[in-house]
Amino acid sequence: MTDVASGEQGRGKPRSDLEHLIMRRVGQAIGDHRLIEAGDRILVAVSGGKDSFALLSLLELHRRRFEHHFELLPVFVDAGWDPTAGPRVKERMAAQGLEVEVISRGIKQCVEDKLRPGSNPCALCARLRRGFLYDLAPERGCNKIALGHHLDDTLETLLLNLFFTGQLKAMPTSLRSDDGRNTVIRPLLYVEDALLKQYAIECDFEPVSVACPYVTGKTEMQREQVRRLIEGMADSHPRVRRSMLAALKHVRPSHLLDHALSRDDSG
Repeated sequence: MTDVASGEQGRGKPRSDLEHLIMRRVGQAIGDHRLIEAGDRILVAVSGGKDSFALLSLLELHRRRFEHHFELLPVFVDAGWDPTAGPRVKERMAAQGLEVEVISRGIKQCVEDKLRPGSNPCALCARLRRGFLYDLAPERGCNKIALGHHLDDTLETLLLNLFFTGQLKAMPTSLRSDDGRNTVIRPLLYVEDALLKQYAIECDFEPVSVACPYVTGKTEMQREQVRRLIEGMADSHPRVRRSMLAALKHVRPSHLLDHALSRDDSG
């Protein structure tokens, strides 16, 4: 597994106050949840968007400053929807001094062959991508998979589950896969979406849009609803996202209604 960075990314310190802030929050998530340890080989899932760009860029900075050695393998999975996507992702990441491996898989054909009328193609495509990454990671000697979900993603997921599925859960910062072969980590879960947008602008990174023939479905409409709800709250309460993050860290099981939870809450 080779070094992913060259040029400016070869620097060992943040280039700006914004990068320092985001890096500090990534470092906090890594420390709080032991996301990265000595000897890790981490497959970084790259989509071409601003989130995965920030993920790879910040992990590379941490790799250069980390006390112990770990490795990164950035991969873009070309599902076949847009033949120009892979080359564009590779080119734009290279302009930032970041190397990304493009791997083509026939996900488009599989979705079209198996899609049933009325079903969600995005969900099937996502499952196929995830399954491919879960297989690829151990094949390449990686023990962890890093995804670019950020704070807004997990807060929206929390509200989606609360409002529409009757569950109280968000996105875990670290999760062992069902088959036990991989650990999925989300180092950006303490970072707001707005900061990542500013970061992409500051780095002069233009996200790669991947053409897809399918429109967003009901789930995306619901996610947009909760996104607007959080944004509306933040207009009058700017720290609402940080407060919600704090709530996810301070759960009182005795004050919930799940009988499976322990009633011994000494906190």
